[in-house]
Amino acid sequence: MKRGKKYQESVKLIDKENYYSSQEALDLVQKMARANFDETVEAHIKLGVDSRHADQQVRGAVVLPHGTGKSIRVLVFARGDKAVEAEKAGADYVGAEDFVAKIQNDNWFEFDVVVATPDMMSVIGRLGRVLGPKGLMPNPKAGTVTMDVAKAVNDIKAGKIEYRLDKTNIMHCPIGKVSFGTEKLLENFRTLLGTVIKAKPAAAKGQYLKSVVVSSTMGPGVKVHSQKIMD
Repeated sequence: MKRGKKYQESVKLIDKENYYSSQEALDLVQKMARANFDETVEAHIKLGVDSRHADQQVRGAVVLPHGTGKSIRVLVFARGDKAVEAEKAGADYVGAEDFVAKIQNDNWFEFDVVVATPDMMSVIGRLGRVLGPKGLMPNPKAGTVTMDVAKAVNDIKAGKIEYRLDKTNIMHCPIGKVSFGTEKLLENFRTLLGTVIKAKPAAAKGQYLKSVVVSSTMGPGVKVHSQKIMD
């Protein structure tokens, strides 16, 4: 795959064989962000687990202290008082069967996160095949299946992100925008890593953090030294 001139110029700023401290890596990511928009900064974390086994799954959510810099659209499945709570908390869309039909029939996906009260899971269960592959299905571990819909909506709007492993045991998480600056990105990054480290499954053996790479949307990845995660 041929890379553009800006990417090639950015690559010259890093030593591909070197591992950097978290601060050094995030400084470099910002220097290499040359797109004409405010690029998202992501952390790519490979874990020494086998996600095919239930006792080695790593999944959860964390509220980043400075948010992600992105406006998140929240769809809440709830009825009655809980629907009212969700609306007051600032949910973008609140409903029940009407939104199930809209997603099924109109292929509507104008939302980023789905929250549901436990009693609604039987209603939206039929959406599993379309929401699941997109990572949008509500899940108790991520705090998106809950009776406290107001807190869920508030947390998401404040910068709550979900972390979960893909099939290659890597998680890809946004930690802010290039415009945040190193200090805010570093605090978000440390908050995420600290949470992931605490979530280490008891069944996981050997090295837990296999590799950590940070990058901007259009920039090259910078490797972070696993022993310098909090530096």
